[in-house]
Amino acid sequence: MSFILEAFEPAFMQRALIGSLVAVAATSLVGTWVVLRGLAFLGDALAHGVIPGIALAVLWGFNPIVGAFVAALLMSGMVSVVSSRTAIREDTAIGLLFVGMLSLGIVIVSKSQSFSTEVTSLLFGDVLGVTVTDIRNQTIATVTVALASIVLYRPLLALTFNRTKAQTLGMRPNLAHAALLIMLALSIVASFQAIGTLLVFGLLVGPPATASLMVRRVPLIALISIVLGSVCVVAGLVVSFHYGTAGGATIAGFSVLQFFVVLTGHELRDALRIRPQVPAT
Repeated sequence: MSFILEAFEPAFMQRALIGSLVAVAATSLVGTWVVLRGLAFLGDALAHGVIPGIALAVLWGFNPIVGAFVAALLMSGMVSVVSSRTAIREDTAIGLLFVGMLSLGIVIVSKSQSFSTEVTSLLFGDVLGVTVTDIRNQTIATVTVALASIVLYRPLLALTFNRTKAQTLGMRPNLAHAALLIMLALSIVASFQAIGTLLVFGLLVGPPATASLMVRRVPLIALISIVLGSVCVVAGLVVSFHYGTAGGATIAGFSVLQFFVVLTGHELRDALRIRPQVPAT
């Protein structure tokens, strides 16, 4: 136990823990719908799509959170427009915009005199540099996501399992989908300071995917996802503190490892259940 407690004695580690746990709450709530609807590629694309907004914010000297949120909303809107106004499938539109936004971000960064350390921390995360202001902004975004998840639970549930039925019930699936995209953008914005835009996808998909292997009800998936993500945060920060690894990458790595551990356990359990019985002689 002292091995764990020792890691969280410094104040910066305590802030890193709080900020990462807040990020887990936001990504788990939205990630549950992302996993259930099969929108992982969209989540990954949005996580990368905020890079131009962050880069411009850093280079022009305004709040990176504003830049990230505007970029995420812009990309979400463009995906919806391209997929609804053309014969192109949504995954193709996402792929095109994913590459386009990532390329734009790299071009913007390349125009600066050097690849700023601040830009690097925003891309890859600086969990040990989380400030009280960062935590406050994360908390506001997370509370907004949580309230939206409660208010929009029935429309999102209907949209997830039967879009046609949602339409007939008057739940306006297009608006529900747009709301989900905004929630997704908020969850990414609430998380990139802790683990970076390139690694936020790990928390967005890892814990919800793992939870979906364990339970079937949506509220339980979200709740267990938060618990699993919190375990990854604590484990990742402890390893980072004692062994000098990158905090955000370690947390994201644990979230992926956790999925495969649970999946392996399921496979072994199923194999034992269907093992043929040897008749007695």
